[in-house]
Amino acid sequence: MKPDSLFHIPGYARLWGSILLSNLGGQITMIVLPLTAVVLLHASPTQMGLLGAMELLPFVLLSLPAGVYLDRIRKLPVYIAGELLMASLLVSVPLAWHFNLLNMAWLYVVGFGAGVVYTVAGSASQIVLIQLVSRDQLVKAHAQNAIAGSAAEVIGPGIAGLLIKVLGGPLTLLADCFLVLCSAIMLKGLRIQETVTAPKNTHFWRQLKAGLAFVRSQPLLIQSALVVGVWQFFAQMALSIQVIYAIRELGMSEEHLSMSYVALGMGSIAVGLAGPRLSKAIGPGPALLLGVGLTGLGWIQMALFKDQVPAVIGFALMLIGFASGATLLFINFLAIRQSVTPSPMLGRMTTNMRWLIMLPAGPGALLGGWLGEHTLMSTPLLLAGVGAILTAGVGWVVTPLRHLRVLPQAPDIP
Repeated sequence: MKPDSLFHIPGYARLWGSILLSNLGGQITMIVLPLTAVVLLHASPTQMGLLGAMELLPFVLLSLPAGVYLDRIRKLPVYIAGELLMASLLVSVPLAWHFNLLNMAWLYVVGFGAGVVYTVAGSASQIVLIQLVSRDQLVKAHAQNAIAGSAAEVIGPGIAGLLIKVLGGPLTLLADCFLVLCSAIMLKGLRIQETVTAPKNTHFWRQLKAGLAFVRSQPLLIQSALVVGVWQFFAQMALSIQVIYAIRELGMSEEHLSMSYVALGMGSIAVGLAGPRLSKAIGPGPALLLGVGLTGLGWIQMALFKDQVPAVIGFALMLIGFASGATLLFINFLAIRQSVTPSPMLGRMTTNMRWLIMLPAGPGALLGGWLGEHTLMSTPLLLAGVGAILTAGVGWVVTPLRHLRVLPQAPDIP
């Protein structure tokens, strides 16, 4: 192990292992939940878009108040509670199926609950990382965590495909539940010395406004949020219909669909390993914009060449483009926004930024589902691809992100 390895930091190996297990379970959910909707419940593209929107709605409703409370309390217990809630949501699906209660309304509730976890506990998890790792190592740490997610993306689809074949879709979520519980147990043993400083002004609305004012005062936060928010609109347009597109348009089996998701991990691992060096070479700002553009290439390829390329290969190429681009985008986006933010403001900054970038995501998912049902099902993929590339180009021309060659320093706040 190299002397500068993050695994020398006390507690980081445990956090990384928890991320691996949680992401492994997340890979199973990402495949099985939409497959349950499409195959068992015969969901339409519009219903799939609505399912995606329900997962995103908590970001809009809860992000801002969650940030205020996260700055007042310890983050690790919130992170652990989120893992336990996710396990409960996952086990509810096979139970509902067993008692013949499973329908799209139930999946909407599960999707909304998962969104609550991603909004609150997900924000807490990002702050837990910065409590272990110094700010100058943030790009490296996010890239290292992305490798954990990537490893899960390589292993998870194969496990999901095998379990789907043996158990069927809904029961496969029991394995996901087990993995998430193991993740929570690993987090429980994490030792983080966090001192929560009571804010001088404990008035909820004033604190919320202070968080918004801080984000508004930092042009770099606003510019990066605009770029990533527009990208989220197009990304959710594509993601909302890609499983139903694979099953009904490309004729892929459940097993072939699961195996094709291995490509997601391949793209993520490649960028997780090379991302820090690339970011250092060209700068975190240009690397972020490059990631946005890469995702678009995968969607365009899938929309335009589906008849020229075998379905499994074309779908895998699309996933590689998305994974490599999104990984490059987010390891730099997360590092930029955390490096510019003082510790007392991290909770509010994290949730405010997630709120800003996810506002366009719900409409994107709904529009993708509607277009998939009322036009060609490849239309959302094509529009998403073109939109992502245009977003990267406009971001390069209009914002100063292309000039951001090193991570900024956090300002002092009273």
